Amino acid sequence: MPGKINNKYGNINIDDNVLASIAGMAAMECYGLVGMAIKNAKDGLVELLKKEHLTKGVKVYSDNSKITIDLYIVVQFGTKISVVANNIIDKVKYNIENLTGMEVDKVNVHVQSVRVQK
Repeated sequence: MPGKINNKYGNINIDDNVLASIAGMAAMECYGLVGMAIKNAKDGLVELLKKEHLTKGVKVYSDNSKITIDLYIVVQFGTKISVVANNIIDKVKYNIENLTGMEVDKVNVHVQSVRVQK
């Protein structure tokens, strides 16, 4: 369901794919994140997504003007996962709220894998 903003001039509907794109790009700016992930249901393997497919690692649930975002990520080995996750939550919440004017209720970070960077 798209996010909705109502004001005195009319209504604004923001599609969930737009919100997912904003969240994915904001998350990718954070230190310690290797990329977004999607779990292969058939094999149970985690696949690292390319930048063109960031939205597949993001699920957005919007209820009128409140948004809940689930991010599925791969973190860099050697980084503190809680710090990386908190940075992602802060960055995604800030970007969504400032770019859309909608309130972010929750940002849930699901760490799918840890990857060693060369």
